[in-house]
Amino acid sequence: MSSQQSPLSIGIRLSIMMFLEFFVWGAWYVTVGNYMGANGMGDAIYWAYTVGPIAAIVSPFVLGMIADRFFSSERVLAVLMIIGGAVLYMAPSVVGENGEGSTTFILLLLLHMLCYMPTLGLTNTIAFSHLKNQEVWFPLVRVFGTLGWIVANILVSKVMGADMTSKPLLVAGGAGVLMGLYSLTLPHTPPPSKGKAISVRDILGLDSLALLKDRSFLVFMASSLLICIPLAAYYAYAPVFVADAGITYPAFKMSFGQMSEVLFMVLMPLFFKLLGVKRMLLFGMFAWVVRYALFAAGASDGVAWMIICGILLHGICYDFFFVTGQIYVDQKAGPAIRAQAQGFLVLATQGVGMLVGALISGNLINAIVTGEGAAKLQTWKEFWIIPTAAAFVIMVIFLILFKDDPKGSGEVSEEDVAKAAGTEEMV
Repeated sequence: MSSQQSPLSIGIRLSIMMFLEFFVWGAWYVTVGNYMGANGMGDAIYWAYTVGPIAAIVSPFVLGMIADRFFSSERVLAVLMIIGGAVLYMAPSVVGENGEGSTTFILLLLLHMLCYMPTLGLTNTIAFSHLKNQEVWFPLVRVFGTLGWIVANILVSKVMGADMTSKPLLVAGGAGVLMGLYSLTLPHTPPPSKGKAISVRDILGLDSLALLKDRSFLVFMASSLLICIPLAAYYAYAPVFVADAGITYPAFKMSFGQMSEVLFMVLMPLFFKLLGVKRMLLFGMFAWVVRYALFAAGASDGVAWMIICGILLHGICYDFFFVTGQIYVDQKAGPAIRAQAQGFLVLATQGVGMLVGALISGNLINAIVTGEGAAKLQTWKEFWIIPTAAAFVIMVIFLILFKDDPKGSGEVSEEDVAKAAGTEEMV
């Protein structure tokens, strides 16, 4: 960090970076399903939610083979955001009447996410490289990312009323280009692995596979992958369901989940001290069961308070399971393979799990959710029962097979939360 700049000055610059980073994602990701449904592409919605997982699988190669070794992080960030933003801005222009051009539209979303997903790691790299007292400063900087997501949802949904239109994609694309230009002003961050040999084994985190010899770690990894399958249904179809239930400003209402996420992130050290690893993970999984059950129970009559309560549970669902899981992995893995283990977790959950989940949920939606009005809401009830049952079965298996590890069930510190927040891939 430059000696001429105070920690506060650096913190403000990095906070703006995080705000713009997640503003881009939040502006289009929640609304794209409703936009596609309103423009004759309803049957292809799930394909729009496969592009993120595919990019999550590919992005370690971009970071590991290019960004980490040959170019400064802020320059790579700038190039990727400008290209990705321009592509996203162009995407609605290929959509014709009655869903024509849907394949090209999805391919442009994929190209955007191939550019965007590596930037999640790049922004963390830049932040950690220039922050002193990371355990204090990083959570404060990173929370502006969640605020960016929330503000984006408020803007495109509550202010613009554009949930069903292409405007969120245009806003996100423009914000991506702005983010790219802003990245050129960020502190210089040399490639962290310059001169090191390129190893596919390191990039894929294959050394961390040794941790699977521990039964509890294996159960944790399997449960994490499996729980992401029903989770994919939430990201892809909850906004569509909210709109079908007659709840206005669906993307704005979905942002309540991120608001609760901020609250529970602050409270995590206290809960971790009281509950420990296993109970934290179980509470997170149980919250998922309750969320889907509330959706199912509220679907038939469009009961708004049940659906909103399900959304508000996102803070517990995400923080208690994913952030606790990241802390558990950090504590289980030694320093030599810590980064690899976190990368392996992301690959299994945000990559494979979410990809499989998007494909399964999309096919189930297309087979189950049909009709209009009250008849359609009844089919939504039938759909939400499936992820409710799936999450419950996974939770029970985890409860029976996972054993607390004394090393992984101790008190969590703000530094632990900072490290976990630094490995987040999904808001």
